[in-house]
Amino acid sequence: MTEGARQGRVARVRTRAGTGVRAGLRRARHGLALALQAGVAAGIAWFLAHDVIGRPTPFFAPIAAVITLASSVGQRARRTAELVLGVAIGIGIGDAIILLIGSGPWQIGLIVLLAVVVATAVGGGTPLVVQSASSAVLVATLTSTTGLPWTRFFDALVGGGVGLAVMTVLLPLNPLNVVRRAADPALRALADGLHQVGIGLAERNRDTIADALSHLRTAETSFAAFSSAVTAARENVAFAPARWRSRGALALYVDGANHITYALRNCRVMSRRADTALGDDEPIPEVLAVSVGLLGDAVDLLRQEWAKGVEPVAARERALRAATECGQAYEEGVGFSGGVIVAQVRTAATDILRASGIDYAEAPRLVRRAVGRPHSRRRKPGTRPTLGRPPT
Repeated sequence: MTEGARQGRVARVRTRAGTGVRAGLRRARHGLALALQAGVAAGIAWFLAHDVIGRPTPFFAPIAAVITLASSVGQRARRTAELVLGVAIGIGIGDAIILLIGSGPWQIGLIVLLAVVVATAVGGGTPLVVQSASSAVLVATLTSTTGLPWTRFFDALVGGGVGLAVMTVLLPLNPLNVVRRAADPALRALADGLHQVGIGLAERNRDTIADALSHLRTAETSFAAFSSAVTAARENVAFAPARWRSRGALALYVDGANHITYALRNCRVMSRRADTALGDDEPIPEVLAVSVGLLGDAVDLLRQEWAKGVEPVAARERALRAATECGQAYEEGVGFSGGVIVAQVRTAATDILRASGIDYAEAPRLVRRAVGRPHSRRRKPGTRPTLGRPPT
């Protein structure tokens, strides 16, 4: 290996290491609020159970508090309640069985069986069943038979209650920050995928279209995280008075999350049809590629305006421009797949308008008018439209 190649490899390793360190610090910064919540909740739970109630070793109280907080991030309030109830059921059944018939291998099996049956009988989901069984095992294997019955049951209730109180009242996470962090990668992925599809259409490059489609399929994970964050944030704002001032800015995400997810699905359909159109060697008017790129601009502008907490006026304007451009494709001539692409552009533009806060019935009316109206500015013959990105 030459000296230059060796230095290049060292430089790449250093770059990757630096990137990894920065990513780790960023993740640690995002997790700091949760760590603070868990630490405070554990301390308060121990104080209440030990110093106020008088339990000598209430280790289940801080455990339940920490588990409640750690498992509730991004989940519904019902899941958190199931978690607390599961801990209580498992500990309560474990205490009762050990008190009556002692401990041993078959007693552990019986405790777990009863815990799962009871958790299922009360209508619990997977978190409740798993937590009931694991708490029962902890009681049966790590605790002694001394002590009053049901004491650890109440320790778990104290800890779970403290965890919920810290999460919703004392130190609630900022739901707007949580949603913004989840929305940003989802919207970026959709915008980038649309820009890539537009470029692929303009260059008649099926490989570019295939890469874009793969990118849009992968974005489904980011959109699922976005949806979960919106659900959790909605509940956080409802139960945490300190975060009520975030309702206005958060409403942009809450009201638009479903519609922008619909746009993702319509854009995937459009991408597959774009690949078919190129494979069938159909005519692809330049305005069709431009309209897809403008959709990507609209999504990127929506991301920026949501992040600023302002009404997404620019995103609406860009989505309507996309509809106008795709309407010109009919005049220039399209095949069957091209016609489907036009329809999907119109549908996605409607989704973006609805995500921006336009009324359910008004959005399609605006798109129809945009498709039917002539260009406000005609391009000179021979000029080539560009696939621009929105200003940042």
